[in-house]
Amino acid sequence: MVEELVTAGAALASVGVVYVAAAARVVKQYERGVVFRLGRLRPEVRGPGLTMIVPLVDRLRRVNLQIVTMPVPAQEGITRDNVTVRVDAVVYFKVTSPAEAIVRVEDYRFAVLQMAQTSLRSIIGKSELDDLLSSREKLNQGLELMIDSPAVEWGVTIDRVEIKDVSLPETMKRSMARQAEADRERRARVINADAELQASRKLAEAAQQMAATPAALQLRLLQTVVAVAAEKNSTLVLPFPVELLRFLERAQQPVAATPEQQVPAPPPPSALTGEQSVQEQLPAAAIDLESEPEGSNSRQD
Repeated sequence: MVEELVTAGAALASVGVVYVAAAARVVKQYERGVVFRLGRLRPEVRGPGLTMIVPLVDRLRRVNLQIVTMPVPAQEGITRDNVTVRVDAVVYFKVTSPAEAIVRVEDYRFAVLQMAQTSLRSIIGKSELDDLLSSREKLNQGLELMIDSPAVEWGVTIDRVEIKDVSLPETMKRSMARQAEADRERRARVINADAELQASRKLAEAAQQMAATPAALQLRLLQTVVAVAAEKNSTLVLPFPVELLRFLERAQQPVAATPEQQVPAPPPPSALTGEQSVQEQLPAAAIDLESEPEGSNSRQD
C-alpha cells in the first residue's frame, strides 16, 4: 500500500513538473506577452518575468517594445522641378500597443517598411531639389507624419524619420559645381571692388594731407627707398618727384634782360644751314632777273 502511494505521488509529481514546464513562460524586461486562448485574445497583457499559461490551450506571443531601427531602401523619383534623384532614409519606431500590433496587422515591421517607402516616394514628388538638399528637417517632419498616421492604428508609434542621402546624376552635380564656383567668383569680385573703393578713398585722403604739407611727400619717398633697399635687389628703382624737376627747371632759367639789351646777335656763319643760305640768295637772284629785261631792251635799242 505504501509503495503504491509512493508510486502515485511520484507520478503526480512528475505530472506536475511536466505541467509546470509546459505552462511556464519567461517574458523579458523589454517584452510583453499576448495570450490567445483557443484563438481568442485574452484582455490582459503579460508583463516581464515568469508567467503561466494553460498548456495546449493558451498560446503566448512575445512583442518587443524596444525602438526598432529600420533602413528604408533607396527610392528613385522625380522631384517637382523635374530632377531624377535617389533618396534613402531610416525609420525609428516602437510598439506601444502589443495587442493591436499582433491583431490589427499581419506583420507590423513589413507594414511600416512599405509605408515608409511609399511616403518617401510621395515626399520626393512633392518637393524640389533645393528642399531635399537644404530643408531636410522639414521633410523629415512631413515624412514622419505621413508614416505615423496609419501606424497609430497598428499600435506602432513612429519615433523619428531621417533622410540619409540624396544621390544626384553626374550632370546635375557638375552643374551645381559650376553654379557654386560662379557664385564664389562673383562674391570675390565684389569684395575686391569694395577693397579698391576703400583704398582709393584712403589714398585720396592721404593725397590731400601730402598736398597740404609737401615735406610729407619727401618723407614718403625716403620710406619707399628704404623699403626697396631692404629687399637686397640688384636693381634699385628710385622714383623722382615731378616737383623737384620743376624746381630745377626754374633754377636753370636766365635772368630776364632789359629792352635795350635785347639785341639779337647775328648767328655765326657755320651755324647757318643749307636752307637758310638758299633763302638768303633768293632775293639777289630775283633782283638780277628783274634787271635783265631792262638791259635787254637797251641792247635792242
